[in-house]
Amino acid sequence: MVKSAPSFAKDPQTDNFPRMTWAHLRTSFLWMVVIAFSLRFGYILVDHTYKFKPLDGNFSFGFEMGRIGRAIVTGQGFADPFEGHTGPTAWEPPLYPYFIAGVFKLTGVYTRASALILLGLNSVFSALTCIPIFLIARKCFAEKVAVWTAWLWALLPSVMYWCTRWVWETSLAALILAVLFWLTLQLEESQGAMPWIVYGMLWGIAALTNTSLLAFLPTSGLWAWYPRRKRQVPSLAGVVLASLFFAATISPWLVRNYETFGKFIFIRSNFGAELRLGNGPSADGMWMQWLHPSQNVAELRRYQQLGELEYVATRKREAMDFIRASYPRFAWLSVKRFIYYWGGLPRSSEIPALAPFKNSVFLASSVLAFWGLGRALRKRRPGAWLFFWLIVTYPTIYYFVFPHPRYRHPIEPELGILIVYVISEADGIRSRKFVSRIT
Repeated sequence: MVKSAPSFAKDPQTDNFPRMTWAHLRTSFLWMVVIAFSLRFGYILVDHTYKFKPLDGNFSFGFEMGRIGRAIVTGQGFADPFEGHTGPTAWEPPLYPYFIAGVFKLTGVYTRASALILLGLNSVFSALTCIPIFLIARKCFAEKVAVWTAWLWALLPSVMYWCTRWVWETSLAALILAVLFWLTLQLEESQGAMPWIVYGMLWGIAALTNTSLLAFLPTSGLWAWYPRRKRQVPSLAGVVLASLFFAATISPWLVRNYETFGKFIFIRSNFGAELRLGNGPSADGMWMQWLHPSQNVAELRRYQQLGELEYVATRKREAMDFIRASYPRFAWLSVKRFIYYWGGLPRSSEIPALAPFKNSVFLASSVLAFWGLGRALRKRRPGAWLFFWLIVTYPTIYYFVFPHPRYRHPIEPELGILIVYVISEADGIRSRKFVSRIT
C-alpha cells in the first residue's frame, strides 16, 4: 500500500486564528481597558513612580490637593493648601482632594501604599477613557477610526504620563469630559427625563473635579438642544431638568463656601492668583512659578497674613494693573500662550536636547487635529461642530493666564480622534488613487 505524501497545506482555521483573534479584540471594551490598565500599572511598578520625593514635606505628592487631603484626614477640614495651618480654603475644587483624603484615611498620609492606590486609580480612569473614545469616534466617523483611536489611547506611552506620575485630577477630568461629549451626541435622539438628569449631574461632577471644564458647558448644551428644536422635538423641559440637577450637584459646595468665607465663591477662589502668575513685569507667556506660595517663602507669608481671599484679590489687582498699563504687551503674551498651548513650552523637557523633538511632536499632533477638524467640518461629519466648540472654548482661559502640557490632556481623547480620522482619510485617498491607476 502506497502511503500518501505528507500535506503542507495550511490549515484554514490555524491561518485565520490571528485574524479572528484581532476581530474579537478590536472592539472588546474589556480587553481595551484591561490591557490599558495593565500597561499603566506595570509602568508604575517598574519605574517606581509611587516613590515620591519627601522634599518640602512631600509637596510633590498631590501638591495643593495632597495638602488639603492631609488636612481633611487630620481634622482640619478642607484647608491648608500649602505648608502650615493657613485655615479653610477654596483654592481647589473639592472632589479630588476628598478622593485623596479617603485613600489617606485607609492607607496613611503620604505613604507609598497611598501613592500606589491613587496612581492605580488614575490608571483606571485613563484606561476607562478608551470606551467613550470608541463610542464617539464610531458615531462621528467610522468603526476603523474608533478602533485605532481607542487602541492608540490604550497603548501610547505619551498618554500614560499624567496618570502614572501625578496625583491629580487630570485623568479623571479627561474621562468625565469624554463621557460628557458622548452624552451630548446622544441627547439629540434621547427620549425621556433620565438622560437629561444624568447630563446635569455629570456636569456638576465635572465642575467639582476641574472647574475649567465648564467653559465647554454652554456650547455643548446649545449643541444638544438646537437639533432637537429644528426637528420640533420637545426639549425645554429636559434643559430645565438638567440645569436643576447641575445646580443641585454643586450647591452644597457653594453653600459651604458662603458659610465659610461669608461671600459667594463659585467653587474655586484662586483665579486672581493664577492670573498674576501669568501676567506681570517679568511675564514671558509661561507660568512664573517663583511667585507661587508653594515656591516662594515671602508669598507664603503674605498668603498667611492676608488670608486666602484678600491674597487672591491683591494678586488680581496687580495682574489687572499690569494688563491695563500695556494692552499690546498683554495681547502679545496671549499670542505666545496660544502658541505654547498648542506647540509646547520652551524648555519643556528635563533633558534640554530632547525639548525640540518633544515640542515638534506636540505641535505636529495639534496641526493634525486641526486638519482633521477642518476636514470633518467640510465633509459635514456628525458632531464636527461639537469638536470645533470644544477646541475653541476649553483652552481659552489658558491663553490669558498661562499654559501647561497638563492643561491639554482633558481634550486629548477628542484631539486623538481627529488625528486618526485625518490620517485614515489620507490613507483612503492614496488607496483610491492606486486602484484608479491599476484599473
